[in-house]
Amino acid sequence: MKQRRIRVLHVIANLNYGGMERVLSDIVTRCDPERFESHVLCLQYLGRFSHGLEQVAQLHVADPTTRLSMLRPTSLIEQIGNIAPDVVHTHSGVWYKASLAARMAKVRWLVHTEHGRRQPDRWPHRLFDGIAARRTHAVVAVSSLLADQLPATLHTSASRVVCIPNGIDTDAYRPRPDGGSLRRALGIREDVPIIGSIGRLEPIKTYDVMIRAFARFVKTAAGRDAVLVVAGEGQSRPALEELIVALGIRDRVHLLGWRDDVHELHSTFSIFTMSSRSEGTSISLLEAMGAGLPPVVTDVGGNRAVLGTSLADCLVPWGDETALAEAWARALAEPGRAELARLARERVLSSFSVDAMVHSYEALYERGCAEWASR
Repeated sequence: MKQRRIRVLHVIANLNYGGMERVLSDIVTRCDPERFESHVLCLQYLGRFSHGLEQVAQLHVADPTTRLSMLRPTSLIEQIGNIAPDVVHTHSGVWYKASLAARMAKVRWLVHTEHGRRQPDRWPHRLFDGIAARRTHAVVAVSSLLADQLPATLHTSASRVVCIPNGIDTDAYRPRPDGGSLRRALGIREDVPIIGSIGRLEPIKTYDVMIRAFARFVKTAAGRDAVLVVAGEGQSRPALEELIVALGIRDRVHLLGWRDDVHELHSTFSIFTMSSRSEGTSISLLEAMGAGLPPVVTDVGGNRAVLGTSLADCLVPWGDETALAEAWARALAEPGRAELARLARERVLSSFSVDAMVHSYEALYERGCAEWASR
């Protein structure tokens, strides 16, 4: 007799741009359809990463809620009850309300993935997330550093915390030749080095630090011809545009907005950089390294674990504009750049496979259902 599939419901704010949304999409797309039936419930709207996802999962959008939903999310309880999942898997940003609704809907097994903590991590967030943690059977941290921090941050048992690093498809994200279309569109010569970044233009990413560092860098011999290209969108964009003009580097910095041609971006970039003050295990960083780009990133969150010992010299202290500019100069220098590119690709291949990530989540779902069945 064929065993009934485990019904897993993912709950997230939306499926628009972002590393967290990419991770959810990869889990749902790659979970074994013979063993798992996948559902996704967005509390706001669907978004970009929902495109095509209906082929492997049932997609739902939550009904509007009131302020009282923090006490009793009635419509959400009803929606979860109608889906009747064996497992509810929440993601950062919806934990408190979704875990409350799942418990009230009598869901047997609750999993939450913490994709990275806010910085500064204010006490109201810690309070509400701590309450949610005590409702949740397994709390997944996407980096070992985050896994070490969560028990104290959330005042929860370390036995609830599981570390499952993010992973990427290393066949899709691989080195490719530069076709030249982006350079032509932006008017950048073939011999000009491009410092590239992809991410949300939000305060936690501190792109202002990157832009000020770049203003220093263009005054050096190493950065005399360099260009900074940033793909992404967010609330910080107007302030960043004003900063670029104020620093007199408008002709050297390109803010592209969100782009769907990430492979074209990777093939055009000379190096990849991030100036974030907090990260979990950055999907953008993994994808860039998989594409063979030397990384220069801040030493925060899971970045050190991603780079490993072989690329530790590519880490810089957060907020240190001089250190960031100096690290760009080292990464762009030949022949060392080719070696950094090789090490970046090898690091992702060895430690950050999307299949390993998905298999770990599958095991977690099955463990929960087996534990419940044995009670």
